Amino acid sequence: MSAPRKNHLSGSDIPADKADRPSREEAEAAVRVLLRWAGDDPRREGLLDTPGRVVRAYEEFFAGYTQNPHDILARTFSEVQGYDEMIVLKDIRFESYCEHHMVPIIGRAHVAYLPNERVVGISKLARLVDAFAKRLQIQEKMTAQIADTLNEVLQPLGVGVILEAAHQCMSTRGVHKAGVSMVTSRMLGSFRDDPSTRREFLSIVSNQNAFSVSNT
Repeated sequence: MSAPRKNHLSGSDIPADKADRPSREEAEAAVRVLLRWAGDDPRREGLLDTPGRVVRAYEEFFAGYTQNPHDILARTFSEVQGYDEMIVLKDIRFESYCEHHMVPIIGRAHVAYLPNERVVGISKLARLVDAFAKRLQIQEKMTAQIADTLNEVLQPLGVGVILEAAHQCMSTRGVHKAGVSMVTSRMLGSFRDDPSTRREFLSIVSNQNAFSVSNT
């Protein structure tokens, strides 16, 4: 297989040639090998359809490899009546997978930016988080990828990203420490240089009761 190359749009390794990607049949065969290695029989009734289900699940879990994060933010709006205050989308649930053990990372993302004449649809911020979450990840890299992409495309006055997540590689194996969460952040522009902007962002994220509305 060809060595991976850097994707200049996302900063992640991607296959050098799509032709190198294994076929669905090869992927299902690999699952059968793992089932045998675990000590079970992939030919028994309960496992007959498991390889196909696993491959279909992987298509969903790792859909981010088929998405270009820059394209998600491509459409912006400039008719904002001069709005120049902070925009924050908080508590964005995400599900990712640890690249070291391939077990779930489940958490929340808080994404903010200070617009510079252009804004993006709020759903695009959630889609941006998912584009990077639905890959094999480490939380630190994912935090930087979200912030850097938002900064590169929108060129705002500042960007702030905070991720809080529980890692099952810690809770279900190894040290077995349940209830532990990891927090990472990346601050750019005014969020890094202006203490008042940073404080406002942190205050909004930490205040669980502020602006609480139901969407059900």
